[in-house]
Amino acid sequence: MFPGIRQLPLALLAVLSVPAVSVADEAAELCAKAEERYVDIFGQPSSAADGVTVVTMYKYRFCPEKLTVPVGTTVRWVNVDKRTSHSVHLKEAGEPESDRLFPEEAFEFTFLSAGSQQYLCGPHWETQEMIGMVTVTD
Repeated sequence: MFPGIRQLPLALLAVLSVPAVSVADEAAELCAKAEERYVDIFGQPSSAADGVTVVTMYKYRFCPEKLTVPVGTTVRWVNVDKRTSHSVHLKEAGEPESDRLFPEEAFEFTFLSAGSQQYLCGPHWETQEMIGMVTVTD
């Protein structure tokens, strides 16, 4: 042993050696559950939505949180939570905040110019960090 260094109890060493779940893994798991809710509600995957790109709102997160779409794409934000309302605010685009979206309600916006735009949930962006980003390409 080294002088001045205490030995850690084995139980603590075991806890310290357990691999931590990454933030990315947690986000992926949460978004998978959001997709399950979407399928339960609408009977098909979000990728099957006609002519739109779907972003789900679930457990104070946007899924996906970041997306890249071409100019002219309509994004549909869908609340798949069971009880919580959300909104969509495209502040940088100069758009007013959407109405509160209750479970199973949606809001759509068509991106007509290239660039990156942050969007947020009006009631939850500060307390829950419910913020997303759309990058629109030519």
